[in-house]
Amino acid sequence: MATVPFSVRLDSDIKAKLEEEAKREERSASALAVKAIKAFLQAKEAKRLAIEEAIKEADKGVFYSQEAVHALVDSWGKGDKVPIPEPDVFLKKK
Repeated sequence: MATVPFSVRLDSDIKAKLEEEAKREERSASALAVKAIKAFLQAKEAKRLAIEEAIKEADKGVFYSQEAVHALVDSWGKGDKVPIPEPDVFLKKK
């Protein structure tokens, strides 16, 4: 993949830390910056996709009541484990 120049202004502390880390890894500061930007963009994409999926799921209108969830969580670590509840809140679609 072809690369293109891109400049960014950094605080001097951040630049120094980036350069220190680059020296430790025997890589260039720009290579570490590219790696960090890629990781950031992947995390942002994963978060966006998870939110979109959660919205789709919520749009179905099927949920668990607070009581059902509390009963499940309260059973954790005790002898009598409550089974995972079935959804018990159903919202009408408009």
